[in-house]
Amino acid sequence: MVSSGASSRRSLGDFVSTKWAKLFFIAVCLQAVICVAFESYVFARFQDSLKPNFNDAALESQSRTIQTFLTLFIFGFLYVLVLSWDALRRKNTIQIIGLCVANLALFVYTIIQIDQIDTSINELREGDAFTDVANRDDFWKLAKPFLLTIPVIIGVTTFAIAYFSYQLYREFAWDILKQIGADYRMKKRFLHYQIYIALLKFDFFFFLGFTVQFLVIVTGKREYEFGFTTAAIPVTIAILLFAAFFTQRENRVGMVAIILLYFGALAYFFFKLVRIYQPGTAKNYMAVRKSLTAFAVMTIILIVLTIINAFICMSNFGQGLKEHLVKPKVHDLEKEDANSYQLQDQKPQLSSRMTID
Repeated sequence: MVSSGASSRRSLGDFVSTKWAKLFFIAVCLQAVICVAFESYVFARFQDSLKPNFNDAALESQSRTIQTFLTLFIFGFLYVLVLSWDALRRKNTIQIIGLCVANLALFVYTIIQIDQIDTSINELREGDAFTDVANRDDFWKLAKPFLLTIPVIIGVTTFAIAYFSYQLYREFAWDILKQIGADYRMKKRFLHYQIYIALLKFDFFFFLGFTVQFLVIVTGKREYEFGFTTAAIPVTIAILLFAAFFTQRENRVGMVAIILLYFGALAYFFFKLVRIYQPGTAKNYMAVRKSLTAFAVMTIILIVLTIINAFICMSNFGQGLKEHLVKPKVHDLEKEDANSYQLQDQKPQLSSRMTID
């Protein structure tokens, strides 16, 4: 008899039990470890290089730009690592492909990061925000090699995991066949469900990234605007959780409510995108305009795709997919097992009448 400890250890490692799953996860792990170490080093050197206090709102905004960028990317690398574990554990090929796209997006954003940090450092240097030691050592010369290396690492990793994803797609096809069956229409419904769930997970990262930058860096915010944006974070998390729950349980009323909230979010991001470039408010977003624009555009695209897939998933309600997604409760399984035991062990009753053949 295998002990529960051994069983749990084996189950924890099941998600990397195959060659391609191992290679995929190792590649993402190496990317996370190296890039987080580089970003952390730059962050620490930047913090040490700044003067303790400087009373200038513009300089304060520029310093927060660098801090937020570095923190956001550290979170991004760790989030990709967690999603990779989740995708391999669930054998979600769509999410694995989505991770390749997300890695490509990180590649683009890290290139934007170099220019954004360069601009902020120049303005901080002109405003005499650095210590004398930092000016002598020239912080930018120290940070630039690390910031230039990060996109190279991400680019190589993206190519590697793209190839591994193709191999995993072929590998997981058999597992999906065992779970869903050979019915083409059912597999198509399951595919749309996987796409929808993967989109929800990426929606969370890009919405959070936009919101954090807005809250920390953008100047000239009104109190009601700050409060509304802060409250939107827990509300968004709740919406995404309920979106997955209503889809899995095939709740039409809940799905309609969620879709209406998606349209509200779409209007919000269009509004923010306009405000970034409006003459009256553009100066408030200057420190982080490029990054906010990239995050806003990406989030709008993701929300549109999420709405489309939400409608498709809702059209598939009542066609048998729920039975494959929702696990039966424990007492239902026990009842089923008891019934099957009774049927198997009960002796057939002999007929009380004799017949002549």
